[in-house]
Amino acid sequence: MIVDLDPVTKDNWRALTKLSVHPDQREFVADVTYYLAMCAYGELWHPLAVTVNGQVAGFCMWAVDEDRSRWIGGVVVDESRQRQGIGRSLVTTLRDRLAAEPGTPNVALSYQPANTAARSLYLALGFVETGETEDDEVVARWTPPTS
Repeated sequence: MIVDLDPVTKDNWRALTKLSVHPDQREFVADVTYYLAMCAYGELWHPLAVTVNGQVAGFCMWAVDEDRSRWIGGVVVDESRQRQGIGRSLVTTLRDRLAAEPGTPNVALSYQPANTAARSLYLALGFVETGETEDDEVVARWTPPTS
């Protein structure tokens, strides 16, 4: 599955607000409207629309920490588009894009310990739990291979 990570614009933000996850996942992610507000007013996160063949299928956001590590957050794949490889492609594409930025020591993300689906995906993609926590979430980091 190939996804595109596009800027959030006046043309796609409404489609983003209509995204919803499976009921079992709602305790692990916020509504996209909350994430968009964080991006607009929090001065840290940058939003991206996840599209497949030009159609909005998900949302994610990224940030840069004080130590220059890049963070992935707010990963949402619409319930109707799950189990198609979109989440895997989105995390891999964003991870690689962020890691390519000069001076990036690693790419980090966090998730609630009970979110076993997210944990399995992130560990399968090479993220390693560090023992750090962010609020009530486990932190995992991916360090680019050295050449």
